[in-house]
Amino acid sequence: MLKKSITIFAISLVFAITNLQAIGFTKSATIKPELFQEGAQKEWCPVCGMNLEAFYKTSHLSKIHNHKLRQYCSMRCLIVDMQEHDINIDEIEVVDALTQKFIKASSAFYVVGSDVKGTMSKVSKLAFAQKEAADDFNIEHGGEVVDFKTALKIAKESLSSDVAMVDNKKSKQVYPMGKKIFEKKCTKEIDINAYNQINELKADIKDKNLCSELKESELQALSLYLWEVKKYGDLKNSSDTINVSRDEKCPVCGMFVYKYPKWAAQIFYKESHLSFDGVKDMMKYYFEHKENISKMLVSDYYSQKAIDAKEAYYVIGSDVYGPMGDELIPFKSENEAKTFSMDHKGLKVLRFKDIKAKEVHKLDE
Repeated sequence: MLKKSITIFAISLVFAITNLQAIGFTKSATIKPELFQEGAQKEWCPVCGMNLEAFYKTSHLSKIHNHKLRQYCSMRCLIVDMQEHDINIDEIEVVDALTQKFIKASSAFYVVGSDVKGTMSKVSKLAFAQKEAADDFNIEHGGEVVDFKTALKIAKESLSSDVAMVDNKKSKQVYPMGKKIFEKKCTKEIDINAYNQINELKADIKDKNLCSELKESELQALSLYLWEVKKYGDLKNSSDTINVSRDEKCPVCGMFVYKYPKWAAQIFYKESHLSFDGVKDMMKYYFEHKENISKMLVSDYYSQKAIDAKEAYYVIGSDVYGPMGDELIPFKSENEAKTFSMDHKGLKVLRFKDIKAKEVHKLDE
């Protein structure tokens, strides 16, 4: 029985390889793709917004905090996420380019640098469960067969040049196209700061008809313009919001704070300051480092304006989540805090002096 199963598998493998070579190679899914993220945004990469089905054969899967699944269009976007999240590389999965099923990346054989165009990078990286399949693809399409750690190392080393290449294209082509679409086809009431990830924004534009009907390429250009130019550009140019540079990381969770301006908070000392991607992480740090603080700022939930953290009102236990899950949500006005709490199932409204360390840490449970 075992011998028969092995024979059937071998025949299937040969047929699949032959078929792959016969029809040519495409990175898009030719079977129903497996999409693991939750919600309407599961169709798109959370880092760059690219359509996962269109780049399915370079798709990777990881787990971040609270075992939340993140699915990427490419190894490049996985590496970008690894800069912010504590991702266990032994848990990363990748699509087998032959069978189009997810496999453990740690045991995969990668063909790096084939004649297949890279996804968000200059050099392509395609994974296979079987070395025979990787070797056959290598013979047909060129490149080099390596293990996962080597492919990851190559991708990390080329990240800065890959980002520069993509940014150049976006500046010259994508952003102008997105701006034109926004001005001609969209309602001006899109609240960009209501979203934590680009794929959430993209899903709402499509599902809530925030713009007239768009092709996927138009939707991507629009989303990138709104997310990377309009959102960060508008806030950066505003003098009354919290100003965060692109290299500032939250000292508690390690995430880049500039990506989450809606939630930004800061603690100032005499000659330095720290930025946080939410009040929750700011308070965790505060409880351990209370000495010599000169100022603390948080972002008012509605206006995005910087307000004195010690004068704000905070809603705890609501159904609105920040970048790190449950949050303490700040408001300048007590009335706005109470209204928000009623609308979003908040447990209570607190002043700064009433926030306890135990309650803050309980938000992560």
